[in-house]
Amino acid sequence: MAQRETWTSRVGFIFAAVGSAVGLGNIWSFPFQTASNGGAAFLVVYLLAVFLIGFPTMLIEFVIGRRSKQNAVSAFSELGYGNWTFAGAIGVVASFITLSFYSVVGGWVISYIVGSVTGGYLGQAGTFFGSVSSGTVAIGAHAVFMAITIAIVAGGVADGIERATKFMIPAILVLLVGLAAWASTLSGSAAGYAYYLSPDFGVIANNFTSIVPSAMGQAFFTLSLGFGVMIAYASYLGRDDSLPADSAIIVVLNTVVALLAGFAVFPILAATSGVGGASGGAGTAFVALAGAFGQLPAGQIIGLVFFIVLLFAALSSSISLLEAPSSYVVDRYGVDRPKVAVGVGVVSFVIGIAPAYGYVGLFNDFVFNILLPVAVLFIALFAGWVANRESVDELGRGTTLGEGATTLWLWWVRVVIPIVVAYTLYLGVTNFYSGIVTGAYF
Repeated sequence: MAQRETWTSRVGFIFAAVGSAVGLGNIWSFPFQTASNGGAAFLVVYLLAVFLIGFPTMLIEFVIGRRSKQNAVSAFSELGYGNWTFAGAIGVVASFITLSFYSVVGGWVISYIVGSVTGGYLGQAGTFFGSVSSGTVAIGAHAVFMAITIAIVAGGVADGIERATKFMIPAILVLLVGLAAWASTLSGSAAGYAYYLSPDFGVIANNFTSIVPSAMGQAFFTLSLGFGVMIAYASYLGRDDSLPADSAIIVVLNTVVALLAGFAVFPILAATSGVGGASGGAGTAFVALAGAFGQLPAGQIIGLVFFIVLLFAALSSSISLLEAPSSYVVDRYGVDRPKVAVGVGVVSFVIGIAPAYGYVGLFNDFVFNILLPVAVLFIALFAGWVANRESVDELGRGTTLGEGATTLWLWWVRVVIPIVVAYTLYLGVTNFYSGIVTGAYF
């Protein structure tokens, strides 16, 4: 059997993990989840979810991945708990389904880059979105985006994923900082900052059952938790790396990118259509921003830069979503990585034809509200109550953490995370069922 691949450096792993976390969830979904859930009120709940639930959950996935040196499914068998492989399988299924609709949205981004060059969406944002978001144009762009993703993953861990993310993550940060700085100069930007940064806690109290699952789902989605991705990525790590330090860097950088996206988007919307124009579904994000760019000086150029940032972000996550199922097939069956990447990518593309005909919201909410919380709930129960000795031992490896810190993490994983996630799952299932009954997805 060929030797298993590894990262060439710790920095390479961090860039890849940040790349997985920094995606459409940060730049496409986060600002519009924030806008449609009360602005700064949502931001408060989201940040609590990221640091109190997301960070310790990332440590769970890293512990499982590095301890086992296997993909998300095989990891449990390798650790001696073969009856828990279903927990990893749920994550891989979530990754596979997400890739199918994520690639469709990535195709929209490609269409908007073309539209920025030609000026196709200027003055007719809604019409342009309607022409590229569904049907043959959407499927064609979906195919292009998936092909790029397949090519990167087929290149391998070091030469494909690591090399691509080392370029894309710095590019995303530089371009976002530039966009946020430019947006701060717009007339009316102060209203955007106020909406984004001044929380009304009454909004949280009055909309608790809708804000909490949205914020938790957003936290899991933006940190790539519950997909099996971080288990797979950590399996390529060396034994001496500090998992808490790496996790902290990844969580902080991911959050910085999400916040930067808000600092870029809300001033632009406030200066044009108003922040209220941001509320709505998946397509509203594109319509609202494209409409805003059409009203701004040099809007066509700014739009091009923004959608290039969005493309880099989309690709940095899509390659991790393809890596999760691909790593399982490579590890389990020993098939060549390029063949696996093509095979998994093609099947995911076929499934993505349904979202390309208008069902992105259905797929997105199913993953957000149900699959990710279920996956996170089971891996927390596994690490906290089943493989607790192995988990604590692996967490402390390569660190100076004392017994007190590792014990605190263990009990947090045992008690707090399962309770919070189980409640979130209950609210998510209720909301998803309501959407099905009312026909909101159809």
